[in-house]
Amino acid sequence: MKRLCFMILAVSVLLTGCLGGEDKFEREVVKEAEAVKLARETVKGDYELLTVADLKELQDKGEAMVIVDTMPYEDSYVKGHVPGAVQFLFPIKPMATWDAAGTDGKSEADYTALLGPDKDKLIVVYCGYVKCGRSDNGAVWAKKLGYTNVKRLPGGIFAWKGAGYPVATGE
Repeated sequence: MKRLCFMILAVSVLLTGCLGGEDKFEREVVKEAEAVKLARETVKGDYELLTVADLKELQDKGEAMVIVDTMPYEDSYVKGHVPGAVQFLFPIKPMATWDAAGTDGKSEADYTALLGPDKDKLIVVYCGYVKCGRSDNGAVWAKKLGYTNVKRLPGGIFAWKGAGYPVATGE
C-alpha cells in the first residue's frame, strides 16, 4: 500500500511538471518581469499609478476626473467598463508618435477634446490588466499633451472586477 501511494504521488508530481504546472519560483519570475516592465513604463512616462481601491475611494468622494478606458469599444468597453469611464482606443505596443490607425483614426486633438481643457484635472487611464500597454500609451499621450495630473490604473478592468466593484455596460 505504501508503495502504491508513493507511486501515485510520484506520477502526480511528474505529470504536474510535464503538463506545464509551474512552481512558486517560476511564478515569481513572471511577476518580477511584469513589475519591472510596469515600473520602467511609469518612470519613462512620468505619470503615477493608483490601485482600484484608490480609484474607488476617489469616485466615492466625488473627485472630479476623467477616466479613460483605452480598449476596443465593441469588444471591451460596451461589455464592461469602470462606471463613468469614457473610451478612447490606444494600441498595445508603445506609440512613440501619434498613430491614427492605432487610435481608430482619431487625432491628438480628439484625445485633447475628450480629456478637456483643464490641464490640471485628474486623468485616470486604464486597460485590461497589468501587462496591457494600452493604458501606458494613454497616460504617456496625456502627459505629452500637457496634462499634469495623470495616473494609470495598472490592473485595469480585470482588477476592478476582481475587487468586486460595480461595472457599467453599454454605451
